[in-house]
Amino acid sequence: MIKVLHITKRYPPYIGGIETVCHDVCKALNGKYEQMVLAFNDKNETIEEEVDGIKVIRASVFKVVASQPLSKDYGKLLDNIFKTFKPDIIHFDYPNPYSAAFLLRCLEKYKFKGKFLLFWHMDIVKQKILRSLFVPQTKKLLKIADLVVATSPNYLKDTSFLPDYKGKIDIIPLRVGDFRTTLTPNQIEESEKIKKQFENKKIIFFYGRHVKYKGLTYLIDADKYLNQDECVILIAGKGKLTNELKQQAKDFKNIKFMGVLSDDQINSYLNACDIFAFPSISRNEAFGISLAEALYFGKPAVTFKIKGSGVNFVSLNNVSGLETSNLDSKEYANNLNLLMHDMDLYQHLSKGARQRALNYFQKETFEKKILDAFASLK
Repeated sequence: MIKVLHITKRYPPYIGGIETVCHDVCKALNGKYEQMVLAFNDKNETIEEEVDGIKVIRASVFKVVASQPLSKDYGKLLDNIFKTFKPDIIHFDYPNPYSAAFLLRCLEKYKFKGKFLLFWHMDIVKQKILRSLFVPQTKKLLKIADLVVATSPNYLKDTSFLPDYKGKIDIIPLRVGDFRTTLTPNQIEESEKIKKQFENKKIIFFYGRHVKYKGLTYLIDADKYLNQDECVILIAGKGKLTNELKQQAKDFKNIKFMGVLSDDQINSYLNACDIFAFPSISRNEAFGISLAEALYFGKPAVTFKIKGSGVNFVSLNNVSGLETSNLDSKEYANNLNLLMHDMDLYQHLSKGARQRALNYFQKETFEKKILDAFASLK
């Protein structure tokens, strides 16, 4: 059986976008390839365990710098994997410069003759100094890759690196999680309770991390242009900006902070809500899987136009939602108002949202594309 080594930052049960995608790739390949995962732990201890029948090695972490875990054990672990597991295919989740340095060394040291798949999740956007430092490394990864996977044509078009390698790039949009595709009777019952709790007002829902690029300050600012008696804005999740956002929203009686919700609760709120707010403002938002999940529920989304982000590939203007000029809170509010008052438009976009998700973001579509990608490397 062909052996695949997956190199990623973290791996479930650790929660995160890239982590979930790597897990989805592993599930797509399970039973067809022998697999191993090398990731980082969330503490200074190296552990080996089995997840879904796949060996997962979590390297100890003594420090995290600019979102990059650092490990004293990493080089030794990767050396041992090359000696004993001897992978035929290596799948590397980018960006991850610390791991990339050790990988490039091992590829040369062991004269790797297998295939290399580079999964390009996003550019290094926030850490501009780091980005410039790792340009040579990034170019080397792209040069040696047999296949580069990007998640949307929008991101491919506007990244500074990928256009030079179009001949070996495959577009594979991400998928909606299994837990989002089926509503349980309890979740439906909870949805009805949520609607009654808010007296059948229009429900505008957001869930995700409370960080700057998520644009929540613009969603809150938009509320001053809305009739606060006819709608509620429910903000789920948490992050380093939570307290600051609560302070900004303190005079808006219709904004509620829900805290961190379970997957069951998120399903209930997605089913209960009328509109999904996705106010991300920069290319740090490379795709938007929660946006795809909301579309799966048939919920029209209001987004900002972000040059070079996959957000405006996931949801299309006047097809599955409404796009807004970036950073324009008043226009964002106007689009929310449109969806609350124009029922013909709402129904059109609701159907379009559901169809968009079924056409592009289903498990079966993702897994077929992943299997085809790996088969092309044999």
